This record gives sequence, C-alpha cells and structure tokens, in this order.
Amino acid sequence: MLGFLEKLTLTPAEVKPDDVQPLHVAGVGNQAITDAIYICAFFNIIDRLADALNFHVPAAEMFAYRASMTVNHGYRFSSMSSPSK
Repeated sequence: MLGFLEKLTLTPAEVKPDDVQPLHVAGVGNQAITDAIYICAFFNIIDRLADALNFHVPAAEMFAYRASMTVNHGYRFSSMSSPSK
C-alpha cells in the first residue's frame, strides 16, 4: 500500500488500474484501497496548503504534549492548552 500511495503522491498521472492489482493479491479490499486514497489525497492537500501558506510547525515537544492530551482527554482538549514552561 505504501508503494502505491507513494506513486499516487509523486506521479499521480502515472497511476493505472494495474497498480491496484498487487494490493488485491495481498488481500487488500477495494474499500481499504479507496479509504487509503482518500486519506492520501487529504494529507497531500493539507501538506501543499501548509507549504504554500508557510504554516508554523510546532516543536516536537508540543506534538508529544498534544498527543498525550488527545490520548487522555480526546480531541476537544488537545488544542486548548499548552505545556507549562
């Protein structure tokens, strides 16, 4: 799947129906392939917007803190507070 998604990201015009065949052989169903394509497209859009608009990327510590908050409290609280310094 990762090889397929890499090709979809880097050279989308070259993706052909035959590129899905190895996924089917590996037992990946059409719904899983479709879901992966949607997720890939979403992340590519966000990545390109972030690059174009020069989004601020938080430090690794902030990502770790927010991940912990999300695990412990859900998405509602992960963006509401920041670690004390």
